[in-house]
Amino acid sequence: MSGIWLYLRLAGATAVVLAPGWLIARALGVRGVAATFAWGLSAIAGALALTFLVSGGLGLTLALLVAVGLFAAPRAILRGWQQPLHGSGAVGAAGLLLGLLLWRVAGEVGGDGFFHLARTRKLLSLGDLSLQRVVEFPDGGLHPGYAFPLWHGFLALVAKVAGADPEEVVVHLPSVLVPLLAVVAFEAARAIFGRTAPAAAATAATLAIVGMAPGHGGALTALALPATASRQLLVPAVVALAFGAIRRPTRVTFATAAAGSLVLALVHPTYAIFVWLPFAGFVLVRYGWTRLEMRTGAKVLGALILPVAVFFAWLLPVIADTVSVSPGAEERMRALKHYAGQLDVRSPDSFSMSPDVFGRTGAVAIAALLLLPLAGFAPRRKWAAFVVGAALAVFAITLIPLLFVPFSDVVSLSQSRRFAGFLPFGIALAGGLGIAAARLGRATLPLALAAGVLLQVIYPGDFGYALHHGGPAFVTWLAVVGTLAAAGYGCLGRSRPEVSAGLAVALLILPTFVYGFAHWTPSPARPESALSAGLIETLRNDVPAGAIVYGTPEASYRMAGSAPIYICVAPPGHVADTVKNYPRERAKQFKVFARTGELTAPQSCGAQWIVVDKRRFPKLPSLLSDLAVVYEDERWVLYRL
Repeated sequence: MSGIWLYLRLAGATAVVLAPGWLIARALGVRGVAATFAWGLSAIAGALALTFLVSGGLGLTLALLVAVGLFAAPRAILRGWQQPLHGSGAVGAAGLLLGLLLWRVAGEVGGDGFFHLARTRKLLSLGDLSLQRVVEFPDGGLHPGYAFPLWHGFLALVAKVAGADPEEVVVHLPSVLVPLLAVVAFEAARAIFGRTAPAAAATAATLAIVGMAPGHGGALTALALPATASRQLLVPAVVALAFGAIRRPTRVTFATAAAGSLVLALVHPTYAIFVWLPFAGFVLVRYGWTRLEMRTGAKVLGALILPVAVFFAWLLPVIADTVSVSPGAEERMRALKHYAGQLDVRSPDSFSMSPDVFGRTGAVAIAALLLLPLAGFAPRRKWAAFVVGAALAVFAITLIPLLFVPFSDVVSLSQSRRFAGFLPFGIALAGGLGIAAARLGRATLPLALAAGVLLQVIYPGDFGYALHHGGPAFVTWLAVVGTLAAAGYGCLGRSRPEVSAGLAVALLILPTFVYGFAHWTPSPARPESALSAGLIETLRNDVPAGAIVYGTPEASYRMAGSAPIYICVAPPGHVADTVKNYPRERAKQFKVFARTGELTAPQSCGAQWIVVDKRRFPKLPSLLSDLAVVYEDERWVLYRL
């Protein structure tokens, strides 16, 4: 019963926090979950900005949101009821069921989750809020990817309204967000295809890649984290709004698309760029094939770029402080070594993405790559122009060193490698099977099922951080050559009839869903926290909020997620490598402290508390015997300086 009660509280809190955005969208006459996210997160961004400006607390942010909702409500009521998008109810119901099933495989917080949990907890617990107030180190700087904590603010508001601990929100909010993801993905595909059946098929294919192919719930279990939420929720929302503006070009639709692009940039800046490039490819291919919508497409692209350009101008000093942007020779060599399995390195100044990366997510992605060239047989269709235009943009930038190297210098190699995932796999699969079905007729169904089984067995995917066994490189090169051929063939203006291929898509992705549900268990990659319950309770109750605590990098990283405190060191891989943060130097300073017990590093950071892991550093307690012990158990000791 406690799980059901928590789910209902989280669902209700999410509805309350997004309600102002829904009211704004209704008042403006735009419908859909994508528009609700665009205006809802815009309202949260404005409320947070004002809160930071006056050094208020999260209560002020919530009050401002309520005021925005009340202001928009009368106009929204006068608009009356708006008919939902056809098919969105069924897709949302399927997403609701999947979200409920996700609850049991949510597991634990892991990876970057502690970084985001720490920021969410500070927003919820601390007063006198500012951008600097939510960083991890008391003497550190802003993270270039999360300089404005918009998504963290959303999570903190949900926690506040639900009366839930932020850790419960990070772990279980994905169950609430999955149906919203399904509907947003459907809205994007529906705006591209203009029809319900292929849009539903593309949505199912996307869920197969994201949630089923990796096993253990895949990326769906991390949907509360900003990187995953921006990729799986906000990116399709922006695509849906952009194509909505193409189909109905008005000031309101342009403004809504601009709002969506801005909130995407606030949550994850590089992903806004990663949306612009495929969309620009679509505009160019669409005009080259049909001589249509060039002016409208350019206006929509301008609406996507303009507000984000203003944000990037503000963000520029933070970006300039980041070591991985415009890197020196030493940093470039470190990055090339770190991402070696995902790159083809010819020299330190000439490298590109490995073609194996494109099929790393398994059978459905490989099938989409094989079917991608068939888009050339439907040159009058928007989906075909989007698939080919996006593929040309992604393939050119990632596989040509002359483009990939400067692109990586601008956005960092850690981000540029992710651009390969912005191929529209779901759209390519649904559209390609539609073309195949028009040619093969009933034979499409058994062939799709056989292909799905065969590909799932041979290429189940590689979902680890490092790439060991990616997809077959030849499939990527076939897709590249086929995309070029499709671009040329489409210019001839020859069109072929399309047939609904929903059942064929269902049969092809069925083996991936079978695999996903067969591995429907919590991910072993996110083990339970090593911190004891007693230590966490002491940190929350006896250590003042906003205090500075010194400990091992791993323990400090988890402690910041468990209590609203500042730390002095963390694993370098989970810290923005900026001049103010200097994560590797902090790790070296800790090694000196662990070896000698000297208090220079803790004192220089301003720490008032020290946590020691007796299991890893058994000699350290004797070196700190002069300090007062506040808490001790079998593994952990908390000292007060």
